[in-house]
Amino acid sequence: MTALQAQPPLTVRVFVQRCSATRLGATLARRLAVWKLDVWGIAYGTPFSDDVALLVAELAANSVLHGRVPGRDFELRLSYAYGTGVVRVEISDTHEARPDPAAVPPPGPEADGGRGLVIVEGIAARWGVTDRVGPGKTVWAETETEPVAR
Repeated sequence: MTALQAQPPLTVRVFVQRCSATRLGATLARRLAVWKLDVWGIAYGTPFSDDVALLVAELAANSVLHGRVPGRDFELRLSYAYGTGVVRVEISDTHEARPDPAAVPPPGPEADGGRGLVIVEGIAARWGVTDRVGPGKTVWAETETEPVAR
């Protein structure tokens, strides 16, 4: 028999908020995310906070523009695992169309849009799409910072 090694406890903070599938809802999601990070000890305006804000902004904007179903909200879920420095951003909506993480085409130089997932791919350590309970999908992204000692 081998002795069990003690694993230090891991505290995970989670914040969940439904937002209207509008531009205002996407703005609110971004503002709530950086506020919650600040409450959790990741200061507003730091490069890491700004990265998370950009991930939330891009994923929420995509949900509003491409995943909007009339009468349905989207959901922001933010989780932070103390000790690991990993923040996970999840945006869930009820639209069935799914982005493909393996095929994010770069936009043309004159294109008015199409840069959101390119930005997500450049900032996130990893990202993807998963099923959700009920109709729709969850687009998620994880990013990492130095662990915050608490």
